[in-house]
Amino acid sequence: MRLGHPLAAIVGVATGLIVLFALRIARQWQKAVILRLGKFHALRGPGLFCIVPGLDTIPYWIDLRTFTSSFAAERTLTKDSVPVDVDAVLFWRVLDPVKAALEVENYQQAIAWSSQTALRDAIGDTDLAKMLVGRQEIDTKLQQMIEHRTAAWGIQVLSVEIRDVKIPEALQNAMSMQAQAERERQARLILGDSELQVANKFKEASRSYAENPVALHLRAMNILLEGMRQNSTVVIVPSSAVETMGLGAMSGLTSLAKEFARPQAGQGPHSEENKTSPK
Repeated sequence: MRLGHPLAAIVGVATGLIVLFALRIARQWQKAVILRLGKFHALRGPGLFCIVPGLDTIPYWIDLRTFTSSFAAERTLTKDSVPVDVDAVLFWRVLDPVKAALEVENYQQAIAWSSQTALRDAIGDTDLAKMLVGRQEIDTKLQQMIEHRTAAWGIQVLSVEIRDVKIPEALQNAMSMQAQAERERQARLILGDSELQVANKFKEASRSYAENPVALHLRAMNILLEGMRQNSTVVIVPSSAVETMGLGAMSGLTSLAKEFARPQAGQGPHSEENKTSPK
């Protein structure tokens, strides 16, 4: 009986160790790839699961969450031979844990290299102007290229976003000068169109004045009046212009009106005396 107690204790300790090594816990976002005698056996998780110690191994714990990987292409020539530095971000997740564990040695490193290679290929097939303006189109193209390469590894590419496109400083100055020249050209074209519209309006107005001289005289008088009101100055008008506008008769009528107004304005005792004095 005394020998049985140490044996039972040893059996109990061995059983406890076996159970301890057999139990595994996978987190909510994890999948455990189980190999039995070197061959794929099962995929377990999340939660509590058991393995056979000595026979089963877990070489990979696959994370099913969405990952972000930044990658770049430095001094890559565009289609029009312009060296650029491009930074981008890749959003991806593991869709098939078995393929990610068995089909590629290190799927994270493989995704990084595939993304960088796809970015260089996309830059080489795109002009600089299109790259600066149509980033969404390049993002879609990159996503398709990367997903085509990583689909065999059980990787799903969610999206690709280009963060920055850097060009040489000398080229930046040249592009700035080009943009400024283009804006000046547009401004001069707009100014020329405005002058043409004003000239057409003046042409129509001249036809109207030619058919109606009274309207031309009224317009000329209005211009003189507005000029004297705004500047408070005396405007000297040539006599020919006065005769053309018909202002000579008007000045004569004004003088005649003043002559008739003098006796009325001069009424008083002196005027009575003048009336009664003998000639």
